[in-house]
Amino acid sequence: MKEVMAVIRMSMINKTKKALIEAGVSSMTALEALGRGKGLVDMNLLKGAEQGYEEAIAQLGQTSRLIPKRIIFIVVPDKLVKKTVKTLIDVNQTGKSGDGVIWVMPTAEAISVRTSQKGDTVLDEF
Repeated sequence: MKEVMAVIRMSMINKTKKALIEAGVSSMTALEALGRGKGLVDMNLLKGAEQGYEEAIAQLGQTSRLIPKRIIFIVVPDKLVKKTVKTLIDVNQTGKSGDGVIWVMPTAEAISVRTSQKGDTVLDEF
């Protein structure tokens, strides 16, 4: 089983939920977050700020604000990972900066609190 974690635009959450359900992935958790991608950071300013240059720190604070985003957490059986990732990309890809990012990570175990069931039986199976 794998955890698929995605950062997407706030405005895309409802379309993403609907597409995931249609793909057979109904279980998910979503949180509001603030963040920015690498495309919005001047790396020279960041390096200067890390070295303690006050001018760089001041400029970095003015130019790189954090953007409201949604983080989605989905744990799926291995057989649904590709379908889940494809669905997330298909719905959220506009080709513009800020579309988001997806991470796929191994998950050791899933346990239902209500039933104490373990493993893939706790997850979506479509």
